[in-house]
Amino acid sequence: MNKRVIPGLAALLLAACSGSSAPADAQSQDQPAGALVPPTSATDFTASRLDQVLAGDWRSAENRARDVYRHPKATLQFFGLRPDQTVIEITPGGGWYSEILAPLLRDNGHYIAAVQKPKEDGEARRDVTALREKFAGNPAQFGKAQILEFDPKAPAFGAPGSADLILTFRNVHNWVMADTAPAMFKAFYAALRPGGVLGVVDHRAADNANVDTIKESGYLPTGFVVKLATDAGFKLEEQSEINANPKDTKDYAKGVWTLPPTLTLGDQDKAKYLAIGESDRMTLRFVKPEAPAKSP
Repeated sequence: MNKRVIPGLAALLLAACSGSSAPADAQSQDQPAGALVPPTSATDFTASRLDQVLAGDWRSAENRARDVYRHPKATLQFFGLRPDQTVIEITPGGGWYSEILAPLLRDNGHYIAAVQKPKEDGEARRDVTALREKFAGNPAQFGKAQILEFDPKAPAFGAPGSADLILTFRNVHNWVMADTAPAMFKAFYAALRPGGVLGVVDHRAADNANVDTIKESGYLPTGFVVKLATDAGFKLEEQSEINANPKDTKDYAKGVWTLPPTLTLGDQDKAKYLAIGESDRMTLRFVKPEAPAKSP
Protein backbone atom coordinates (compact mmCIF):
# COMPACT_ATOMS: atom_id res chain seq x y z
CA MET A 1 0.00 0.00 0.00
CA ASN A 2 1.27 3.46 -0.80
CA LYS A 3 2.67 4.99 2.40
CA ARG A 4 2.34 8.64 1.35
CA VAL A 5 -0.06 10.63 3.51
CA ILE A 6 -1.99 13.61 2.21
CA PRO A 7 -2.03 16.45 4.74
CA GLY A 8 -5.38 16.24 6.50
CA LEU A 9 -6.39 12.97 4.84
CA ALA A 10 -5.35 10.82 7.80
CA ALA A 11 -7.56 12.97 10.02
CA LEU A 12 -10.42 12.62 7.56
CA LEU A 13 -10.13 8.83 7.60
CA LEU A 14 -9.84 8.75 11.39
CA ALA A 15 -12.92 10.92 11.72
CA ALA A 16 -14.86 8.70 9.34
CA CYS A 17 -13.89 5.60 11.29
CA SER A 18 -14.82 7.16 14.64
CA GLY A 19 -18.18 8.38 13.40
CA SER A 20 -17.27 12.06 13.78
CA SER A 21 -18.99 14.37 11.30
CA ALA A 22 -15.77 16.31 10.61
CA PRO A 23 -12.08 16.15 11.47
CA ALA A 24 -11.02 17.96 14.61
CA ASP A 25 -9.08 20.59 12.65
CA ALA A 26 -11.79 21.13 10.02
CA GLN A 27 -12.56 24.62 11.27
CA SER A 28 -10.55 26.54 13.83
CA GLN A 29 -12.19 28.54 16.61
CA ASP A 30 -11.21 31.85 15.01
CA GLN A 31 -12.23 30.90 11.45
CA PRO A 32 -14.58 33.57 10.06
CA ALA A 33 -18.23 32.69 9.59
CA GLY A 34 -18.99 31.49 6.10
CA ALA A 35 -15.44 30.27 5.45
CA LEU A 36 -15.05 27.09 3.42
CA VAL A 37 -14.80 23.98 5.56
CA PRO A 38 -12.45 21.22 4.33
CA PRO A 39 -14.06 18.04 2.97
CA THR A 40 -15.15 15.57 5.64
CA SER A 41 -14.11 12.31 4.01
CA ALA A 42 -11.37 10.91 1.82
CA THR A 43 -13.93 10.58 -0.97
CA ASP A 44 -14.86 14.25 -0.68
CA PHE A 45 -11.19 15.18 -0.63
CA THR A 46 -10.57 13.33 -3.90
CA ALA A 47 -13.67 14.85 -5.51
CA SER A 48 -12.56 18.33 -4.50
CA ARG A 49 -9.06 17.80 -5.91
CA LEU A 50 -10.49 16.40 -9.14
CA ASP A 51 -12.64 19.50 -9.55
CA GLN A 52 -9.58 21.69 -9.09
CA VAL A 53 -7.49 19.73 -11.57
CA LEU A 54 -10.23 19.52 -14.20
CA ALA A 55 -10.50 23.33 -14.04
CA GLY A 56 -6.72 23.75 -14.37
CA ASP A 57 -5.55 26.27 -16.95
CA TRP A 58 -2.90 23.83 -18.20
CA ARG A 59 -5.64 21.72 -19.81
CA SER A 60 -6.14 22.64 -23.44
CA ALA A 61 -9.52 23.88 -24.65
CA GLU A 62 -9.57 20.99 -27.11
CA ASN A 63 -9.13 18.46 -24.31
CA ARG A 64 -11.70 20.12 -22.05
CA ALA A 65 -14.27 19.87 -24.86
CA ARG A 66 -14.01 16.07 -24.65
CA ASP A 67 -14.96 15.88 -20.96
CA VAL A 68 -18.61 15.56 -22.00
CA TYR A 69 -17.77 12.27 -23.75
CA ARG A 70 -15.08 10.92 -21.42
CA HIS A 71 -16.59 11.79 -18.02
CA PRO A 72 -13.17 11.93 -16.33
CA LYS A 73 -14.33 12.76 -12.82
CA ALA A 74 -16.95 10.02 -12.61
CA THR A 75 -14.66 7.52 -14.36
CA LEU A 76 -11.69 8.11 -12.05
CA GLN A 77 -13.92 8.01 -8.97
CA PHE A 78 -15.38 4.72 -10.18
CA PHE A 79 -11.85 3.31 -10.38
CA GLY A 80 -11.19 4.44 -6.79
CA LEU A 81 -8.47 6.96 -7.57
CA ARG A 82 -6.93 8.77 -4.60
CA PRO A 83 -4.29 11.52 -4.69
CA ASP A 84 -1.85 9.47 -2.57
CA GLN A 85 -1.65 6.44 -4.86
CA THR A 86 0.99 5.14 -7.22
CA VAL A 87 -0.84 5.11 -10.56
CA ILE A 88 0.41 3.72 -13.86
CA GLU A 89 -1.37 4.81 -17.02
CA ILE A 90 -0.71 2.45 -19.91
CA THR A 91 -0.03 4.04 -23.32
CA PRO A 92 -1.47 7.50 -22.57
CA GLY A 93 -1.06 8.70 -26.16
CA GLY A 94 -0.57 12.45 -26.31
CA GLY A 95 -1.54 12.77 -22.64
CA TRP A 96 -5.27 13.54 -22.42
CA TYR A 97 -5.57 11.83 -19.04
CA SER A 98 -2.00 12.79 -18.11
CA GLU A 99 -3.20 16.40 -17.84
CA ILE A 100 -5.50 15.24 -15.05
CA LEU A 101 -3.59 12.45 -13.35
CA ALA A 102 -0.09 13.92 -13.13
CA PRO A 103 -1.13 17.17 -11.39
CA LEU A 104 -3.56 15.36 -9.08
CA LEU A 105 -0.86 12.90 -7.95
CA ARG A 106 1.99 15.43 -7.97
CA ASP A 107 2.23 16.23 -4.26
CA ASN A 108 1.31 12.98 -2.49
CA GLY A 109 1.22 10.23 -5.09
CA HIS A 110 3.20 9.05 -8.08
CA TYR A 111 2.10 9.17 -11.72
CA ILE A 112 3.84 6.89 -14.22
CA ALA A 113 3.09 7.09 -17.94
CA ALA A 114 3.97 3.70 -19.42
CA VAL A 115 4.73 4.11 -23.13
CA GLN A 116 5.61 1.58 -25.77
CA LYS A 117 9.24 1.79 -26.87
CA PRO A 118 8.87 3.85 -30.02
CA LYS A 119 10.27 2.95 -33.40
CA GLU A 120 12.08 5.55 -35.46
CA ASP A 121 8.79 6.82 -36.86
CA GLY A 122 5.08 6.23 -36.54
CA GLU A 123 2.32 7.04 -34.07
CA ALA A 124 4.15 5.74 -30.98
CA ARG A 125 7.10 8.02 -31.66
CA ARG A 126 4.84 11.03 -32.15
CA ASP A 127 2.91 10.28 -28.96
CA VAL A 128 6.02 9.89 -26.83
CA THR A 129 7.48 13.09 -28.24
CA ALA A 130 4.25 15.00 -27.52
CA LEU A 131 4.10 13.61 -23.99
CA ARG A 132 7.69 14.55 -23.19
CA GLU A 133 7.10 18.05 -24.57
CA LYS A 134 3.94 18.39 -22.46
CA PHE A 135 5.79 17.40 -19.29
CA ALA A 136 8.83 19.57 -20.03
CA GLY A 137 6.67 22.57 -20.92
CA ASN A 138 4.97 22.77 -17.52
CA PRO A 139 7.24 21.45 -14.75
CA ALA A 140 4.99 22.98 -12.07
CA GLN A 141 2.28 20.44 -12.96
CA PHE A 142 4.21 17.61 -14.63
CA GLY A 143 7.73 17.85 -13.22
CA LYS A 144 7.28 14.83 -10.96
CA ALA A 145 5.62 12.61 -13.57
CA GLN A 146 7.62 9.62 -14.76
CA ILE A 147 7.76 8.11 -18.25
CA LEU A 148 8.44 4.38 -18.37
CA GLU A 149 9.14 2.66 -21.69
CA PHE A 150 8.11 -0.98 -22.14
CA ASP A 151 8.47 -3.69 -24.75
CA PRO A 152 4.95 -4.84 -25.76
CA LYS A 153 6.27 -8.34 -26.48
CA ALA A 154 7.76 -8.65 -22.99
CA PRO A 155 6.03 -5.93 -20.96
CA ALA A 156 7.03 -4.98 -17.43
CA PHE A 157 5.80 -2.02 -15.41
CA GLY A 158 8.16 -1.56 -12.51
CA ALA A 159 8.76 -3.62 -9.39
CA PRO A 160 6.21 -6.38 -8.70
CA GLY A 161 3.41 -5.19 -6.43
CA SER A 162 4.47 -1.55 -6.61
CA ALA A 163 1.31 0.00 -8.08
CA ASP A 164 -2.00 0.79 -6.40
CA LEU A 165 -3.91 1.49 -9.59
CA ILE A 166 -3.30 0.76 -13.28
CA LEU A 167 -5.43 2.56 -15.85
CA THR A 168 -5.78 2.17 -19.58
CA PHE A 169 -8.13 4.07 -21.86
CA ARG A 170 -9.09 2.77 -25.32
CA ASN A 171 -6.02 0.59 -25.81
CA VAL A 172 -7.05 -3.05 -25.43
CA HIS A 173 -8.21 -3.28 -29.05
CA ASN A 174 -4.71 -2.28 -30.19
CA TRP A 175 -3.14 -5.07 -28.17
CA VAL A 176 -5.67 -7.56 -29.50
CA MET A 177 -4.79 -6.59 -33.07
CA ALA A 178 -1.09 -6.91 -32.23
CA ASP A 179 -1.54 -10.25 -30.39
CA THR A 180 0.04 -8.83 -27.23
CA ALA A 181 -3.05 -8.54 -25.03
CA PRO A 182 -2.50 -11.65 -22.82
CA ALA A 183 1.07 -10.58 -22.03
CA MET A 184 -0.07 -7.05 -21.20
CA PHE A 185 -2.72 -8.20 -18.72
CA LYS A 186 -0.28 -10.57 -17.04
CA ALA A 187 2.17 -7.69 -16.66
CA PHE A 188 -0.55 -5.51 -15.11
CA TYR A 189 -1.26 -8.25 -12.60
CA ALA A 190 2.41 -8.51 -11.67
CA ALA A 191 2.82 -4.75 -11.19
CA LEU A 192 -0.21 -4.29 -8.91
CA ARG A 193 -0.15 -4.89 -5.18
CA PRO A 194 -2.67 -7.42 -3.78
CA GLY A 195 -5.96 -5.55 -3.60
CA GLY A 196 -4.82 -3.16 -6.34
CA VAL A 197 -7.18 -2.11 -9.10
CA LEU A 198 -7.03 -2.29 -12.89
CA GLY A 199 -9.34 0.19 -14.63
CA VAL A 200 -10.18 -0.41 -18.29
CA VAL A 201 -12.14 1.71 -20.76
CA ASP A 202 -12.54 0.61 -24.36
CA HIS A 203 -14.85 0.73 -27.36
CA ARG A 204 -17.69 -1.74 -26.81
CA ALA A 205 -18.97 -4.14 -29.45
CA ALA A 206 -22.19 -6.13 -29.20
CA ASP A 207 -21.91 -8.97 -26.70
CA ASN A 208 -22.36 -11.61 -29.40
CA ALA A 209 -19.85 -10.08 -31.83
CA ASN A 210 -17.14 -12.34 -33.22
CA VAL A 211 -13.76 -10.99 -32.17
CA ASP A 212 -11.94 -12.19 -35.26
CA THR A 213 -14.52 -10.46 -37.44
CA ILE A 214 -14.72 -7.12 -35.67
CA LYS A 215 -11.37 -6.56 -33.94
CA GLU A 216 -10.05 -4.42 -36.82
CA SER A 217 -12.97 -2.06 -36.23
CA GLY A 218 -11.60 -1.01 -32.84
CA TYR A 219 -14.58 -2.46 -30.96
CA LEU A 220 -14.43 -5.47 -28.62
CA PRO A 221 -17.11 -7.46 -26.77
CA THR A 222 -17.09 -6.83 -23.04
CA GLY A 223 -16.94 -10.53 -22.26
CA PHE A 224 -13.78 -10.92 -24.31
CA VAL A 225 -12.00 -8.15 -22.37
CA VAL A 226 -13.22 -9.59 -19.07
CA LYS A 227 -11.75 -12.98 -20.03
CA LEU A 228 -8.39 -11.42 -20.87
CA ALA A 229 -8.27 -9.96 -17.36
CA THR A 230 -9.61 -12.98 -15.47
CA ASP A 231 -7.27 -15.32 -17.36
CA ALA A 232 -4.42 -13.18 -15.97
CA GLY A 233 -5.73 -13.62 -12.43
CA PHE A 234 -7.96 -10.59 -11.95
CA LYS A 235 -11.48 -10.57 -10.56
CA LEU A 236 -14.12 -8.37 -12.18
CA GLU A 237 -15.31 -6.19 -9.31
CA GLU A 238 -17.78 -3.94 -11.11
CA GLN A 239 -18.70 -2.46 -14.49
CA SER A 240 -20.29 0.90 -15.19
CA GLU A 241 -22.30 2.65 -17.89
CA ILE A 242 -20.52 5.97 -17.23
CA ASN A 243 -19.10 5.99 -20.76
CA ALA A 244 -22.01 4.41 -22.61
CA ASN A 245 -23.31 6.00 -25.81
CA PRO A 246 -26.50 4.42 -27.22
CA LYS A 247 -26.22 6.62 -30.35
CA ASP A 248 -23.18 4.65 -31.50
CA THR A 249 -24.33 2.11 -34.12
CA LYS A 250 -20.87 0.46 -34.38
CA ASP A 251 -21.32 -0.41 -38.05
CA TYR A 252 -18.98 2.00 -39.81
CA ALA A 253 -16.83 0.92 -42.74
CA LYS A 254 -13.83 2.68 -41.20
CA GLY A 255 -14.54 1.41 -37.70
CA VAL A 256 -14.60 3.45 -34.53
CA TRP A 257 -12.25 6.01 -36.08
CA THR A 258 -15.19 7.24 -38.15
CA LEU A 259 -16.46 8.97 -35.01
CA PRO A 260 -14.89 11.94 -33.25
CA PRO A 261 -12.25 12.78 -32.33
CA THR A 262 -10.59 11.09 -35.34
CA LEU A 263 -13.33 11.65 -37.97
CA THR A 264 -11.35 9.61 -40.46
CA LEU A 265 -13.82 10.40 -43.28
CA GLY A 266 -13.10 14.10 -42.95
CA ASP A 267 -16.02 16.27 -44.02
CA GLN A 268 -18.05 13.33 -45.34
CA ASP A 269 -21.16 13.09 -43.13
CA LYS A 270 -19.23 15.03 -40.49
CA ALA A 271 -22.35 16.54 -38.92
CA LYS A 272 -23.86 13.07 -38.57
CA TYR A 273 -20.85 11.68 -36.74
CA LEU A 274 -20.45 14.73 -34.55
CA ALA A 275 -24.09 14.29 -33.52
CA ILE A 276 -23.35 10.69 -32.51
CA GLY A 277 -20.33 11.77 -30.49
CA GLU A 278 -17.52 9.54 -29.26
CA SER A 279 -17.92 5.77 -29.10
CA ASP A 280 -19.96 3.58 -26.79
CA ARG A 281 -17.50 2.33 -24.18
CA MET A 282 -17.25 -0.34 -21.54
CA THR A 283 -15.87 0.77 -18.17
CA LEU A 284 -14.53 -2.13 -16.12
CA ARG A 285 -12.95 -2.28 -12.66
CA PHE A 286 -10.87 -5.35 -11.87
CA VAL A 287 -9.10 -6.17 -8.63
CA LYS A 288 -6.04 -8.27 -7.94
CA PRO A 289 -7.16 -10.62 -5.15
CA GLU A 290 -5.57 -10.23 -1.76
CA ALA A 291 -3.01 -12.91 -0.96
CA PRO A 292 -4.68 -15.88 0.81
CA ALA A 293 -4.07 -16.13 4.52
CA LYS A 294 -1.23 -18.45 5.44
CA SER A 295 -2.12 -21.68 7.19
CA PRO A 296 -1.20 -21.79 10.88
